[in-house]
Amino acid sequence: MKLDDKIRSILDSEVIWDAHSGFMPDPAADLNNLRIWREAGVDYLSIDVGFDLLAWEQTVATLACFRHWIMARPDDYALVGSADDILAAKAQRKLAVTFDIEGMNALNGRIEMVEFYHRLGVRQILFAYNRNNLAGGGCHDTDAGLTAFGRQVIDEMNRLGMFVDVTHTGYRTTMEVMEYSRRPVIFSHSNPKALCSHGRNITDDQIRACAGTGGIIGVVGLNRFLGEGRTDSERLADHIEYLIDLAGPPHVGIGLDYAFPVEVEGIEDIIASNPHFWPKSEYPEGETTYSSPGQMAELVEVLLRRGQPEQTVRGVMGGNFMRLAREVWK
Repeated sequence: MKLDDKIRSILDSEVIWDAHSGFMPDPAADLNNLRIWREAGVDYLSIDVGFDLLAWEQTVATLACFRHWIMARPDDYALVGSADDILAAKAQRKLAVTFDIEGMNALNGRIEMVEFYHRLGVRQILFAYNRNNLAGGGCHDTDAGLTAFGRQVIDEMNRLGMFVDVTHTGYRTTMEVMEYSRRPVIFSHSNPKALCSHGRNITDDQIRACAGTGGIIGVVGLNRFLGEGRTDSERLADHIEYLIDLAGPPHVGIGLDYAFPVEVEGIEDIIASNPHFWPKSEYPEGETTYSSPGQMAELVEVLLRRGQPEQTVRGVMGGNFMRLAREVWK
């Protein structure tokens, strides 16, 4: 089969999966921009609806707003809850959507909130967003490890069928979460520290431990985390191939963290007044750039041209996350 035919076969028959959006979770977001993913041939997107710096009430408001918008457009979008729902959406040329939350502050210290969010379409929750919270430690904080509340949250997420996500989370907490959880744990959007030494990236030990749970590491497409100031498909492939070699082909996916601009009143003041969430030593002045969903087809071409087997590429582009959704989601 010719290379172009292989590329088209993968894009047409595989669920192309993006495990995390990066645009500001706020009702002000213009969700018409979701066409960026649809036009790129992405079949599934997990949309961020909140992170630890924001009040839990704002996460609920954003979730309500995003749900309403998506459900009002059934010709183009599908709010899904299972792997079969995703396949049905792809067959109808719709973008399948679930939601994620970056950090446990959105629970307001209440274990009951996990099921509340699950019922509303949330299928993955990160443990922390850079800083410590009631559940565990962040990657830019003095990591105190997994707490008793954190263990309760894992038990509830395992029971309900949600992805336990340790992106943005401190080393000690990630390792303790992966040891404690009865179900696979994911890094939805994290890159290997061996290729880019940013404090948000993860060590070989974390990568191996994630694979040991049966989980998946999704490569993130920001220049700060890819290194060399790059976001091109060749650089994405460098990180993907490192993970394939270290964790094994079944444990690698994509979580681009792609962001379109969102005009949120006062957001610059919020960021400026919370530098501990983004330490200057880790986030120096300079533009943040992104790998775009539009690179998916090119990424398939790069991986195949580098000699990756077609089955491996299919797994990275979405097959691995689909397999895990079948295993974990309820």
